[in-house]
Amino acid sequence: MKVAIIGGGIGGMSLALSLVAAGLDDVDVYESAPAIRELGVGINVLPHAIRELTELGLLDQLSAVGIPTANYSYFSRLGQWIWGEPLGIAAGYQWPQFSIHRGELLAVLYRAVIDRLGAHRIHTGHHLVHVGQDPRRRAWGDFVNRATNVPVDRVGADLLVGCDGIHSIVRRTLYSEEGPPKWNGVTMWRGVTLGKPFLSGRTMINAGSTRQRVVIYPISKVQEEQGKALINWVATMQIATAADMPAQDWTNIARQEEVLAAFAPFVFDFLDVPELIRGAEVIYQYPMVDRDPLPSWDFGRVTLLGDAAHPMHPVGGNGASQAIIDARVLARELALQPSIEAAVAAYDDQRRAVTAAVAKSNRRAGPHRCQDLVEERAPNGFTDLYEVVTQQELEEIAGDYKRVAGFEIDRLNSRTSLSVPS
Repeated sequence: MKVAIIGGGIGGMSLALSLVAAGLDDVDVYESAPAIRELGVGINVLPHAIRELTELGLLDQLSAVGIPTANYSYFSRLGQWIWGEPLGIAAGYQWPQFSIHRGELLAVLYRAVIDRLGAHRIHTGHHLVHVGQDPRRRAWGDFVNRATNVPVDRVGADLLVGCDGIHSIVRRTLYSEEGPPKWNGVTMWRGVTLGKPFLSGRTMINAGSTRQRVVIYPISKVQEEQGKALINWVATMQIATAADMPAQDWTNIARQEEVLAAFAPFVFDFLDVPELIRGAEVIYQYPMVDRDPLPSWDFGRVTLLGDAAHPMHPVGGNGASQAIIDARVLARELALQPSIEAAVAAYDDQRRAVTAAVAKSNRRAGPHRCQDLVEERAPNGFTDLYEVVTQQELEEIAGDYKRVAGFEIDRLNSRTSLSVPS
């Protein structure tokens, strides 16, 4: 079985590794960029995804570069504590949660793909322009060099998987009338700043509400070992309710002054957010976007995975995690089902509704809803938190998101492995 993976990001590389682990090694990855680049800022990979990467043999590599996040604390925009809980191993999971630079996570995956498949299986400079299926039940893709627009190759495969992100060419081919991503009016500013450890040193904090918030956490084991913290921060603000979507591009650079002006009040006893903003070498700016869930990913010899299948708001740290789980499920079904078509149908059945529920929950602020309740009920602060919101409300919000996203502690710890029996 020959599998063509379109896109060399986290989803695509995870799928390549999952296929090899499932005994399917006729796999090629086609990446639009001229090289696999370690771009981006920090992300979180949750225990349900770390379980899959552990079963792929990558725990030691991840532990060498990422921070095993120990706890999460929610604060109001005034810096008042609302909710907190342990994470990963400290919470009772059998697997950690990692806060890690996206580029370093991709590097771990990329090196493993080279080791297990060979560098010749990764084709950079291949930008997909057309995709289809021929009468012989073979999928095909036409590629060009993005810089020159010169045709590079036509590739045939038994299965073609679109892992090409929120602007997926594969998805656009399958759903040609869909249009651009949907913007919710929120602008995101993201940066990485070298600073001092804060709180426990492995704490992830979230302060504010849907209208305006910051999410901050350390992402580098190397810096931690030197007594420092490489701090990833995300600042978001609702700036419009209905307007044209601004540029969405990893290379869209923001003006520091603009971000500082918006977040000047976010100075807390435990962390000075404006100081973090001033310390970042570069600040990236882009809109918070997603797409509506699709009615099907089942197109016979073509399917979708990760952000191409279910782009979601970056709430709850689930985008990369869901892509990794997609990869494991698809690889398992391809190894166990009697045909490719049956495998794609089973993958669609197992993953589409689940990821749609996560995307919809993220639109409603997911686990961050506790802050919105406090902002709504006590906009000027509070003396007694539990006169504003009950412990039961807080526990239900946190528990509901774990259930929807598939990482309830007992459920994950006891779930059958997705590895293919040898």
